[in-house]
Amino acid sequence: MTMEIGFVVFPRVQQLDLTGPYEVFASWREARVRLVWKSLEPLRSSTGLTLTPTTTFADCPQLDMICVPGGVGVNALMRDEAALAFLSAQAKGARFMTSVCTGALALGAAGLLRGKRVTTHWASLDLLAAFGAVPVKARVVRDGAVVTGAGVTAGIDFALTLIAELAGRDVAEIIQLNMEYAPEPPFAAGSPETARPEIVARVRAMSADSRAERERLADAARRESERPGAS
Repeated sequence: MTMEIGFVVFPRVQQLDLTGPYEVFASWREARVRLVWKSLEPLRSSTGLTLTPTTTFADCPQLDMICVPGGVGVNALMRDEAALAFLSAQAKGARFMTSVCTGALALGAAGLLRGKRVTTHWASLDLLAAFGAVPVKARVVRDGAVVTGAGVTAGIDFALTLIAELAGRDVAEIIQLNMEYAPEPPFAAGSPETARPEIVARVRAMSADSRAERERLADAARRESERPGAS
């Protein structure tokens, strides 16, 4: 039986958040993978790669799995009523609601993370609590139907983890071997705990404006949830 998988693609998405797990899922013969957005017009990722949606929100069937990648564009996505409505509607029938990196913030903005253990990129992990989520620092976190991957490259780990559950470990290992996914990074700079302090400071400075906007959006979500009568 075909597994219907949809990745929400949007302007200024972080392309590796998307293309890493896309490659894993598209390598599984039981999967049909779509790129879903409001229109079929090509759009540009945060680093300039052109991506072309294959299905619109209006034409998208009920998906078995929805994945929201992150990137600079997630700030706008968190305020996009059409996108949030699509996520909320799909969540009612989906087997899995998933994200990679800061895509988790969009799931939170859609009201889908309350009470859930969730991870995201290290620089935004603390913001998850504003959406009623329980932040967990881990590469992949599963809480019922919600499965989240940490920053960028963790999307590959997330996808392989789900493939192993859905199709078995052998299938996941075959895909991993075909991809030659055996990371041996040249530097121990892949997390704030192992990177040099001056490198961490520079990364935080580079994303300061985006972080400030996300803080405002998260605070607005927190205040809305505390409003009398809010669900």
